[in-house]
Amino acid sequence: MHSAYSRNVFINCPFDEAYMPIFHSIIFTVFDCGYLARCALEIPDSSEIRIEKIAKVITECKYGIHDISLTTLDRDTNLPRFNMPLELGMFMGAKRFGDSAQKKKICLILDKSPYRYQSFISDIAGQDIQAHKNDDAEVIRIVRNWLRSTSGSVSIPDGKEILRRYRQFKLELPNLCKKVKLTIDEMIFNDYAAIVYEWLSNNP
Repeated sequence: MHSAYSRNVFINCPFDEAYMPIFHSIIFTVFDCGYLARCALEIPDSSEIRIEKIAKVITECKYGIHDISLTTLDRDTNLPRFNMPLELGMFMGAKRFGDSAQKKKICLILDKSPYRYQSFISDIAGQDIQAHKNDDAEVIRIVRNWLRSTSGSVSIPDGKEILRRYRQFKLELPNLCKKVKLTIDEMIFNDYAAIVYEWLSNNP
């Protein structure tokens, strides 16, 4: 079992440019709450099948944040993309059929509006689905409250404080990128996660 299992948070979400503000908000919140953000993008190994990469990361994470909000049709195929529901299913399968550590998995399911998921993934009806409304303040509040409730940690700052810090971080991000010779538009997940971690270390 990965040594950081109890602090690892698997983030399963769209990687589209339009979703980046929400993705970045989630990553920052996870780190600011004292956890480690993980996702499939962290392993650029072309020799490994993508689904195996995802399974490996899921296995190493006690927590999972799953955003199922991307259900728009592809312009070329006119079909929806089901990567997020698939990865949610893998996470829930690991919890249901895995060993004692895997059975302790906890997940947060996000959508952009309440009850919308019932039209395309009704099998998860009855679970507590949170609506972030495509708003960074709302997703920060939801993720923070979820981690506070599930972990029992009393050292996690409230949502307003994390939002204040996140907005300060965003103001400083261009200069932070400049120092390490990166551009915001070309940052990969590992770049962004490293910059967030470094900034939080210097701004406790």
